[in-house]
Amino acid sequence: MKPAPLLQKDIGTRPIMVLIVFQCLCTVFFVVDVFSDATSIGLTALIDPHLLPELAAAVGLVVGIGFELRYLMRMLRRQAHMAQGLGVAAGALADVMEGYFRAWGLTPSEQDVAAFAIKGYSNAEIAAFRASAEGTVKTHMNAVFRKAGVTGRAQLVSLLIEDLFRAPLIGERLPMALDDKSSASVAQAGKP
Repeated sequence: MKPAPLLQKDIGTRPIMVLIVFQCLCTVFFVVDVFSDATSIGLTALIDPHLLPELAAAVGLVVGIGFELRYLMRMLRRQAHMAQGLGVAAGALADVMEGYFRAWGLTPSEQDVAAFAIKGYSNAEIAAFRASAEGTVKTHMNAVFRKAGVTGRAQLVSLLIEDLFRAPLIGERLPMALDDKSSASVAQAGKP
């Protein structure tokens, strides 16, 4: 079974834009109506009890549309920022994985199997992806666990996630090679 995505797909701005367009049409109607009434009445339109509510409605619609557009733009910027952060986190996880895989001395096949396991795929799914036997995948997984000094997938994943929490995601990138601090955490990962 494929793991669930971290963020759901964009809910879409189309419904909001349709609402804003509808409000713009209403605003145009009110503004044209107020303008035609004001030109037919003259200066007394400024105190006309029928025209003032229409004018207030037109102004309210214009102000409301302005706020909605501003809020929509802010939300779109926020969504783009979150998507960028997710991309940075995914890249940082890949960097951390790569560094650990090198430090543990994993073979290319073990790296491939470990990456699929970290993504949440079962041994049977990994075997199907790699067109190999499930026993081969189990052998590779056992070698990964032994070299990493962990007892299972949960410890393997937590080791990588723990490094992400300590390292900065934005600004300077994570180092590709493990330093002394990271090596110590690798060594301690298998210890309770």
